[in-house]
Amino acid sequence: MAGRPARFKMSTRGVGELLKSPMIQAEILRRGEIIKSVAESISPVGGPGDPHPGQYKASWYVKIQNKPVGRSGKRRPVAVVGNSSYYARWVEYGTERVHAHHVLLRAAMAGGR
Repeated sequence: MAGRPARFKMSTRGVGELLKSPMIQAEILRRGEIIKSVAESISPVGGPGDPHPGQYKASWYVKIQNKPVGRSGKRRPVAVVGNSSYYARWVEYGTERVHAHHVLLRAAMAGGR
C-alpha cells in the first residue's frame, strides 16, 4: 500500500520559540555546568608560595544570557562559563614568564556534550 510521502514545512518563528523555551535553556545550562565542572577539575591551584591557593579553582561560574547570534542577530539563550578571578586571563593565555594553561579551552573541548 503506497501512501503519500510525509511533508514537513518548518516554521522559523516556531523554531525561534523552541530555542527560547525553558526546556532548551535547561539543556544549555546543563552543558554549561559540565564545562564548568571540567574546568574546576583541571584548574591549577598553585604551590606553597601562592598567596591565594585555590582561588582560581573556586572562581568558576556559569550563567545563561540572551545574546544576539547568527546573521539575523536574534537574541538566543547561551551559556556563559567564566572565571571571576582577576588573574584568570593570565592563567588561560599565559604570560612571558608563565606558560598558558588553556583551562577553559580544554574544558569546552572535553565537556558540553
